[in-house]
Amino acid sequence: MDAPDPLPDHPAPDSPRGKLVLLRHGETDWSRTGRHTGRTDIPLTAHGEDLARAAGELVADYDFGLVLSSPLQRALRTAELAGLEPDVDPLMVEWDYGGYEGRTTKDIRAELGYDWTAFTHGVIRGETPGETVEEVAARASRVLTRVLPAMADGDVALIAHGHYLRILTAVFLRQAPRFGAAISLDAGSVSVLGFHREQPSILAWNHGPRLPQEPAES
Repeated sequence: MDAPDPLPDHPAPDSPRGKLVLLRHGETDWSRTGRHTGRTDIPLTAHGEDLARAAGELVADYDFGLVLSSPLQRALRTAELAGLEPDVDPLMVEWDYGGYEGRTTKDIRAELGYDWTAFTHGVIRGETPGETVEEVAARASRVLTRVLPAMADGDVALIAHGHYLRILTAVFLRQAPRFGAAISLDAGSVSVLGFHREQPSILAWNHGPRLPQEPAES
């Protein structure tokens, strides 16, 4: 991964007027079956492409001054189908799940014998070293140092991944990173963050072509 962007010359504005619009990439074969998909670079399914187009319809009325995407193809293709032209930010890749890459929560729990979650118990080393929740939050924090000044001038869109965007939202809301466990995010969904009475707020969450029937598996 490239070195992180340097911190800005000036602090973020107190209460920027713009909105921060989050697009989770459309469905993949792994997200459909609940497999943890970190750095594995896999494409969208046909349904995932439909979800990306639907997300584009939801954000069509925004006039984005800054659009950033994860470098992984599922995010870039979602941006393309949604009609967005992003800059790539390597800090926006998904959580590195290490030895749990490609595995489902159900499978991991059966192996361990308890109700494991990535947010509560963390991941293990594998072909990649893995990351802690706090390490993902540190990456998200650096992205927000770029995003918040841009929000002073208008709206910003981020196209990335489920766990990453949930942790970034926790950081935006000035909560502990593990607060992200409490906010489910479906493939192809659109969410909106902003400021209400000087407080960072969730303005809309997990919107898609249909209301979710159950929490997202990954």
